[in-house]
Amino acid sequence: MAPTLTSNSFLLSTTPHPRLSFKNPRFTVSAKKSGQNQETTTNSGNPFNFDFGKLPDVTSLIPASTNTSSGLSFGRQRAKDPGTVFVAGATGQAGIRIAQLLLREGYSVRAGVSDLGAAQELARLAVSYKVISNDESKCLNAVASTFQDAESIAKAIGNASKVVVTIGKGENGPATEVTTTDAVQVIQAAQLAGVGHVAIVYDESSSGGSTYNVLDGITSFFNNLFSKSQPLTIAEFLQKIVETDLSYTLIKTKLTEDFSPESSYKIVVSAEGSAGADAYKVGKSQIAKLVVDVFSNTAVAENKVVEVFADPSAPSKTVDELFSVIPEDGRRKAYAEALEKSKAEVEARGAAEASKRQEQEAKKLEKKEAKAASSIAKEPEEKASSASIPSVESLLDKAKGLSTGFSFEKFSSQLKSAVEKANEESDAQVATVRGRAKAKNLPAQKAVVKTPPRNPFASKTKEAPKPAKQTEVAATEKRKIFGGLFQQETIYVDD
Repeated sequence: MAPTLTSNSFLLSTTPHPRLSFKNPRFTVSAKKSGQNQETTTNSGNPFNFDFGKLPDVTSLIPASTNTSSGLSFGRQRAKDPGTVFVAGATGQAGIRIAQLLLREGYSVRAGVSDLGAAQELARLAVSYKVISNDESKCLNAVASTFQDAESIAKAIGNASKVVVTIGKGENGPATEVTTTDAVQVIQAAQLAGVGHVAIVYDESSSGGSTYNVLDGITSFFNNLFSKSQPLTIAEFLQKIVETDLSYTLIKTKLTEDFSPESSYKIVVSAEGSAGADAYKVGKSQIAKLVVDVFSNTAVAENKVVEVFADPSAPSKTVDELFSVIPEDGRRKAYAEALEKSKAEVEARGAAEASKRQEQEAKKLEKKEAKAASSIAKEPEEKASSASIPSVESLLDKAKGLSTGFSFEKFSSQLKSAVEKANEESDAQVATVRGRAKAKNLPAQKAVVKTPPRNPFASKTKEAPKPAKQTEVAATEKRKIFGGLFQQETIYVDD
């Protein structure tokens, strides 16, 4: 049986070999073309010997060009391999065990490491001490990957169809922590790389343990004060996951060392929130085995949040039996419903605003039409008033005409004649008006015509005498006008 990594394994404390240098790498490259062997050898003693002659197309090893100014671009994206898994933080205490068990189960592993030279030396030592076999080492590919940005992680993921990341202390190397913020970068990278399933191990023992010492509060205060960004809470982290379209499995547990008594107990998978505070911790190798089992049957574990703990009386169960009783996480469904509701509200608000704008435009159009109609109705009146009112230019022209040849004697004579003419016209007008009014009040009279007696002796040829004219009754009225300068006489005549 192959050896299994333990907490005191040399792999967790091994440093790079002092003689190993990567400034001027030397290796042997051999290529085969047209039936001829072309070989370039720089150092035959180097253990890294690559034979490209067996590859059908050497150009497939050349990475596609990327344009950093336009975001992430992989050119022609490589087909995903269902048997390849990317392990973020592969040199972590749980990550290295997950990588080892994946290799043992026949998976190809792309191990994300922060120090590529140290990882290669670590792999060489693992092969030398039979921690992993030679065949397993051929399926291990260490790639440089940090938790700084999603694009670099997505490039490191490559053709892997599954990703696993462990959140906790000692998971970014033996001594560095992986936070929820770091894990969000991995989730976003998996989304960019088109990964099918992501498994997240959340170590709760590294996120709230307290020794009830006053120094704990001081240390926490200064860590929060000088840290660049605060780690996300587990609820916030889950919200980031459900906003993607990734299939996920979140495993919440409390990890312990493999030599502890709890590591010999069977594990129990329960729904979120069902594990008690006094539940037994789970060994790191046990959680690695559970992750590998999840990847062997992702359909039964996808989109679920579970809590894992150890129980000395628990029976041994398969991954199907452990996860089949767990309900699917409802956060994604709630998020989708909230998104649809928000979208509907935005559309309704937009429709209401559009209707309001149409009503305003209609009112403006009605006002314009009413204004145009009123202006058309007033146009004849304005023309008539403009015709009756003399313009300023005409008045100025008349004033200029009057000023030419002006004399006081001529002006006084003109004024006198104009006044006399006005008096005559006003007298006649007033007389006519008053006469008509008085005539209306007079009693009606009947004219009587007296016929003279007939003279029998008068000649027939003699003309008959004309009837006497009826006397006219006249009444006069005199009054002074213009302050006594003139006298107006009104004569009333009976018709």
